[in-house]
Amino acid sequence: MTTFKDRENAFENKFAHDAEMQFRAEARRNKLVGLWAAELLGKKGPDADAYAIEVVKSDFEEAGHEDVVRKLTGDLGDKANDAEIRAKMQELLVVAKGQLLDEA
Repeated sequence: MTTFKDRENAFENKFAHDAEMQFRAEARRNKLVGLWAAELLGKKGPDADAYAIEVVKSDFEEAGHEDVVRKLTGDLGDKANDAEIRAKMQELLVVAKGQLLDEA
């Protein structure tokens, strides 16, 4: 019976680990996309970092990433459309996951 319990615990631990890594990757992606948007807005240094943190915080408004897209669309205006923002978010999610793997 312990073998089944060990397997159950292993699956639960893997699920928790995968969920945590996904959360961290999405938060990292949001920071990276915030820095990208800050550059488009002409922000540099501490202002760009502060803006990136605002973008990360905007993701906690609702489930999913639509709240981030909405914030960026509103802030960027004609500098980037929804499709460009979504493409950049996809691109930077890959970068964020790679960064997290390199840190591990």
